[in-house]
Amino acid sequence: MITSIRLENFKNFADETLRVGPFTVIVGANASGKSNIRDAFRFLHGIGRGYTLAEIVGGKYGAGGQIEWAGIRGAVDEIIRFNQPSLLLQIGVEDFTYTIRVGRDEVRDGAFQVIEESLKLSANRIYSTQSERGDLYTLQPGDGELLLLRDRASSLEEINNYVKVRADQPGLTQFQQKESVSDKHRSRAELVIQGLGNMRFLDLNPQRMREPAFPGQTVLGDHGEHLPTVLQAICEDPERKETLVEWIRELTPMDVRDFEFPTDPSGRVHLVFLEANDRRVSAYAASDGTLRFLAMLTVLLGPDSNGLYFFEEIDNGIHPARQWLLLELIEKQTAKRGIQVVTTTHSPDLLTMMNDDTFQNTSVVCRLEDADNAIIRPVAELPRAGELRKSQGLGRLLSGAWLETVLAFTEGDAAEERQ
Repeated sequence: MITSIRLENFKNFADETLRVGPFTVIVGANASGKSNIRDAFRFLHGIGRGYTLAEIVGGKYGAGGQIEWAGIRGAVDEIIRFNQPSLLLQIGVEDFTYTIRVGRDEVRDGAFQVIEESLKLSANRIYSTQSERGDLYTLQPGDGELLLLRDRASSLEEINNYVKVRADQPGLTQFQQKESVSDKHRSRAELVIQGLGNMRFLDLNPQRMREPAFPGQTVLGDHGEHLPTVLQAICEDPERKETLVEWIRELTPMDVRDFEFPTDPSGRVHLVFLEANDRRVSAYAASDGTLRFLAMLTVLLGPDSNGLYFFEEIDNGIHPARQWLLLELIEKQTAKRGIQVVTTTHSPDLLTMMNDDTFQNTSVVCRLEDADNAIIRPVAELPRAGELRKSQGLGRLLSGAWLETVLAFTEGDAAEERQ
């Protein structure tokens, strides 16, 4: 379970922290920085997948030039906040805290390199690149390498406790592979790697969901690819199948009683909705909202669902009168199955219908007037937010720009006090 993510000098954030719960909702105006939070999660996800910094930022290509990983959005000079020497990302994973500071090697080729890095379990350090209270060495990158501290060294004889790794790749995914590292530390590093690697970033495209799929493809693509065969696999479990049908019947006027998966001459599997009157509706005729909702059902109800799922504009294509179904689905499944969902939204209706736990994990991203950096604030901690939510509804506060207005007053006053 990821508990928080801190962004320091990452894109348009000077130093902000997002509180992460089972279901985390992010609101804010266009160009405020919501998508930059997604990029921060993707940066850390790239670390969990074992990529180098160049691959995380610029993309990774496999055999035949096929892209395995799309790089972080924006130009190289835009990833580290303007005029700053480095960025820092820090994430809480269960009781672990992983921190990495990344800068550029301006002396040689300007490539990204690790400057500082640490992994802690509560207050206990597992490794660090910084000297603390009498440690013998301040460990800094040099000559393409970064020295990491396995355990606290107290004498020159313990120099073997230092582990040498490359500076162009986070030490987290090198550290646990070193033979000199203890099994205890290796397993701890692996837990954090799994937490970072176990994320999905879904940008569902109805056109991709309408396409037939080859048999055996049981993982939904990031744009909704392979929906027919993923659904087919889920429907092999009668209980899961009935749950899917019930949710679809609630969402749409279609009286769906079953799914069919015919194959074409090429062997590819298609998706067909079977209604109670035996009318068959193909995925090509289904609405965009129905397909998006169905794809989210496969993600949240599938047998292998785990980790963190990030959606942008999760309500897109869902009628406002039916968004409560989507909200109920996510709130139930995150509580039941231990998965996490993070989403951005502009929907006032979604905010109005959320439960108290989701309200506590809703944050607003705002770029104040005449400021070049964005801030992140939990909505529940804004003045009178809880009271006004009950009397007026959080959706009304969003559509009336109350969130941004109150931040302009409170953050503006705080800035004047600091000056």
